Amino acid sequence: MRRSAWRFLFISSDIRNRILISILLLILYRFVAHVPVPGVNRLAIEGVMSGSGQGQTLFGLLDLLSGGTVSNFSVLAMGVYPYITSQIILQLLVPIIPALQRRMEDDPREARKWQEKWTYYLAVPMSALQAVGQIRLFEQYATGQGGSILNTPLGLNLATMTTILTMTAGTMFAIWLGELISEFGIKNQGLSLIIFSGIVTQIPSNVGQLLTGGYEQAIPMGIFLVFLTLTTIFVIVYVQEGRRNVPVMYPGRRVGNRMSMPVKGTLPLMVNMAGMIPIIFAQSILTFPAVLAQFFIGSENETIQNIAMFLQNTFGGFSDIYWILYFLMVVAFTFFYTDVLFSQQNYGENLKRSGAQIPGVTKGAATQRYLTRVMRRITFVGAFFLGTVAIMPFLVGLFWPMGDTNTGLLLVSSSGLLIVVGVVRDLYRSIEAELKLRGYDQAVLVR
Repeated sequence: MRRSAWRFLFISSDIRNRILISILLLILYRFVAHVPVPGVNRLAIEGVMSGSGQGQTLFGLLDLLSGGTVSNFSVLAMGVYPYITSQIILQLLVPIIPALQRRMEDDPREARKWQEKWTYYLAVPMSALQAVGQIRLFEQYATGQGGSILNTPLGLNLATMTTILTMTAGTMFAIWLGELISEFGIKNQGLSLIIFSGIVTQIPSNVGQLLTGGYEQAIPMGIFLVFLTLTTIFVIVYVQEGRRNVPVMYPGRRVGNRMSMPVKGTLPLMVNMAGMIPIIFAQSILTFPAVLAQFFIGSENETIQNIAMFLQNTFGGFSDIYWILYFLMVVAFTFFYTDVLFSQQNYGENLKRSGAQIPGVTKGAATQRYLTRVMRRITFVGAFFLGTVAIMPFLVGLFWPMGDTNTGLLLVSSSGLLIVVGVVRDLYRSIEAELKLRGYDQAVLVR
């Protein structure tokens, strides 16, 4: 009888140490998340976050991307958001610039190292730009309430530069912690766990706000939200585990003087190969215009000021246009990211090298084109699913309006829930792979 390898989880000292290191680094991240940025009026920040309307909706989106640190306006207030934006820019440049695309095809390993290096370089100016935009965004809403988030006026002075440098350093520190988790903790899960920890830590406060929010139908609302959350988790797991098995014939092997028969196999293609990345990409892109518009809100030119107000109103997470664009961008990014990943894996050439062939399809480039067509057809289901999950708060709000605040719409935002489920799934598979690598999946006889 075969027992689960998970019972050996804490027997393996290496795996146990990796898990403990990851937990300690996440605890350190949460502690640092409460370290305030110097020169900031915390009372004004609390007033902005406790308000209602468009500002709170936009800050809620930024809070999700930053891992729950925007509400504290800590040194980690931007989280790993600038790093994600840098990744998006470089991902978009690869298929556009032929030289970069050839570099990825000729030597993928070196190309990935080059891409990671320049992602770090680009993250620094993106962090500084995001810091200025975020300060101006908070300053606008705080000024509307008769206050200011800065103890000194925003401008080219030592206090402002100190605040910006501190926030930039905080972002790089968060990225560094993520890399430490990936290297010394759970492999390749650092940044995902950073975002995961921020989303999970928001659940108790969301539940508390639901219970103390003064809703007349708190009990039926709570039951509905729990049911909706569990249903969403089930659908996410069901779709994420969906596969299209393409039949493949593998050549027989010579054993001595005899040749074995060809072996029938399958090539599993995931319905949602992109995972949670398109939602993070879409959120990053859509919140950027609203943040950038803060630089021009106070412009003396009326036309520029009107354009800035339009961008803020459209991309602030409060308008119907925002949710339509959100859905379309998630769908578009799903197709784009899936195409990038699938072309890099080059299944056609890999199957040709191993002598395998899809029945009725020519080896090599023709196989790759066939698999790309199949992948795009099944990706449509995954893309529509991701888009629907992303706009779930808006859809729920159509049937159960709850005012300006969207805290009560879901205990965890649907996109946040997708990230949580995706991270848990990847975490489970990563630890299981480590256990199998060390032989803990071997059969154990049990009387």
